[in-house]
Amino acid sequence: MPYFSASDGAQIYYTDEGNGIPLLCLSGLTRNGRDFDYLVPHLPPLRLIRMDYRGRGKSDWTGAESYTVMQEGADALALLDHLGLESAAILGTSRGGLIGMYLAAVAPERLRGLILNDVGPVLDPLGISRIQEYIGQRPEARTHAAAAVALEHAMEGFDAPPSRWMEEARKHYVATEQGLDINYDPALRAAFQQAMEGPEVDAWPLFEACIGKPLALIRGANSDLLTQATADEMAERAPDMIYEEVPDRAHIPFLDEPEAVSAINRFLGLLI
Repeated sequence: MPYFSASDGAQIYYTDEGNGIPLLCLSGLTRNGRDFDYLVPHLPPLRLIRMDYRGRGKSDWTGAESYTVMQEGADALALLDHLGLESAAILGTSRGGLIGMYLAAVAPERLRGLILNDVGPVLDPLGISRIQEYIGQRPEARTHAAAAVALEHAMEGFDAPPSRWMEEARKHYVATEQGLDINYDPALRAAFQQAMEGPEVDAWPLFEACIGKPLALIRGANSDLLTQATADEMAERAPDMIYEEVPDRAHIPFLDEPEAVSAINRFLGLLI
């Protein structure tokens, strides 16, 4: 399996497939590189790179204090160094988009452009509260089938078939003799709570650091994390930004929806 060593020795898992424009895919807070499986069949030929953040997926667990946007951004740069890449475009889902904006500010020469999947410089407290309810908690369901049913009922704002929720359950829960378990370090809960209790940060300068580079925004029409008002202000501040809203999706779009695929492919066209 492909791993690289981060600056502190942590072993970080990644995949690197194809040739062409390098697109580094950064997943959501509790998720991993498999988040982008739905998108892959819809992409043109390119070099698709995915990374499991430390504490998630197949990467080492390194403790709550290391689960920060800054550390994960440093790990992303270390991966580019490991692969010998001077720069890459980033597709960032939720947490991944925050990392992408951070890198635009601190290492602009490494970022060829950024796609934001249902995230921006302002996070709605409603979505934050929902995340706090489940992060770091084992699911009550004991089987993937039961978890799929629970997800279908819990994920308000989505219109998706049962088969998709089964796919989601299998991606994000591990079967054990005691039932299902999460596939990330439960200490991520403490890291998230600490970040939310810290001083409020104005992230608009991070977003503005992206302006002038190829930029795209995908928003779930029913999102509880990225409000319509924030998306509208992002579009106003970055008038050249590609912007698509995905109907019947909350946080987060799966990225195989026609609107999401259109935005991503239009963005990639700007890199050629």
